[in-house]
Amino acid sequence: MVVVGAGAAGLFCAGLAGQRGLKVLLVDHSEKIAEKIRISGGGRANFTNRDLDVRAPQRHFIGGNPNFCRSALSRYAPQQFIDLVHKHGIAYHEKHKGQLFCDGSSQQIIDMLLAECEAGGVTRWQPCKLGKIVFSAAGDGTSGAGSYRIDSTRGPIETPRLVVATGGLSIPQIGASDFGYRLAEQFGLRVVTPRPALVPLTFGGDAWAPYAELAGLALPVRIETGARKEKMAFLEDLLFTHRGLSGPAVLQISSYWKPGSPLTLDFAPGVDVAEALAEAKLRSKKRIANELAALVPSRLADAWVGQDPALQRPINEAADKALAALAERIARWQIIPSGTEGYKKAEVTAGGVDTRDLSSQTMESKQPGLYFIGEVVDVTGWLGGYNFQWAWASAHACATSF
Repeated sequence: MVVVGAGAAGLFCAGLAGQRGLKVLLVDHSEKIAEKIRISGGGRANFTNRDLDVRAPQRHFIGGNPNFCRSALSRYAPQQFIDLVHKHGIAYHEKHKGQLFCDGSSQQIIDMLLAECEAGGVTRWQPCKLGKIVFSAAGDGTSGAGSYRIDSTRGPIETPRLVVATGGLSIPQIGASDFGYRLAEQFGLRVVTPRPALVPLTFGGDAWAPYAELAGLALPVRIETGARKEKMAFLEDLLFTHRGLSGPAVLQISSYWKPGSPLTLDFAPGVDVAEALAEAKLRSKKRIANELAALVPSRLADAWVGQDPALQRPINEAADKALAALAERIARWQIIPSGTEGYKKAEVTAGGVDTRDLSSQTMESKQPGLYFIGEVVDVTGWLGGYNFQWAWASAHACATSF
């Protein structure tokens, strides 16, 4: 079999298949291996999330059919990958909400996957660019399904099984490619339009100017978007940037945000700001900004108050209406992003090969002998190790199907 793409899903699938006795060739167009693993988690690789509920894993994923990922994720749970990490003696820690990181470098996960490939006798061609791919129903005698003939910069390749693990369009500077989408379309498979996900949001125009000065400020918030059944909310940290908003809260909500839709932010989750300001008015002569700074960071308090002359006074002199309006802005600030930072800053790509054309059991497409795994598929997880777990689980489903 041939695996295209030496990232998380491709490396893991190749190693597993090789150890099951298959002859495996792993090819990648890049000289460097698994760059996305290397830079992930601040260089420490958030390699899985132990909070993933294997009974309902789909609640942590989006796509045209979130339930598609359930089969693979329930058959290869986070603990199974953790056991592999233990086997290779890699120390790790839980940072936040089930997110597991290497104590050392993300290179440890890459080395582990390479060792698994070596144990499976996997042949690796890097760099190796692929050209024309042709399917022959006549086959090569090893499979009734047929055979793929592939032109490559290292010579012709023929295989009955072709596994595509080429990822998405995120972070083009490390070699992202649309190869997987083009190949799917070549063989008549549907592709859900790709888009940046887990990505910072931008806000254009003069209206953002007062907040651009808050760049670098981080604080916990509740952020939501959507209405009724489509409403989604996260309680995470927010980061102001010169161009907009980032941080875990925004990366999470970006996967659910639709262009033109507002975000609603609560800058003091769990606090009744209106009540706190009303009580302060009765007992304090401090300026409003000083009292507000007890509820939110002082830089944010100054930014809010600085935009309204009616708030630039001692709190005991403020009108009740002005304080109520301030409290409402703090607890329910609505703003419409102008866009995203795009693939350059997106951690993953949403969309991809349509799951309606894939088997949830084996990851084989409707085109015989052609498989798609990992990020190239229309399955996108939350921030926090979920996308790596999808890579491991979809690779396992594919490799164990032979």
